[in-house]
Amino acid sequence: MELDPVELKPVLNRLKRAQGQLAAVIRMIEDGRECSEVITQLSAASKAMDRAGFSIIASGLQSCMLAEAREPGSAQLDRDKLEKLFLSLA
Repeated sequence: MELDPVELKPVLNRLKRAQGQLAAVIRMIEDGRECSEVITQLSAASKAMDRAGFSIIASGLQSCMLAEAREPGSAQLDRDKLEKLFLSLA
C-alpha cells in the first residue's frame, strides 16, 4: 500500500511519539515507578498506535480497495475484508 506522503507525516509523528512513550514505560518499570503512572503512560502509547492504525486505514483503504474493485472479475468492494481490517485494530 502506498500512502500520500502528506498524509503519512502525521502518522509517522504519532508512531514516533508512541515509540518514545513505550521507552518511557520501560524506564518507569525499571525504575520501580508507581503502577498508576506506568498504566497512564502505557495507555497513551496504546492510543497513539491505535490512532496511527486508524489513520493508515482511513488514508489507504479507499484507494487500495477501489483499485482492487476495479480489477477484472471483482464486482464490488469486499465488505468482509473491510470489516476484518477495521476489527484487527479493535
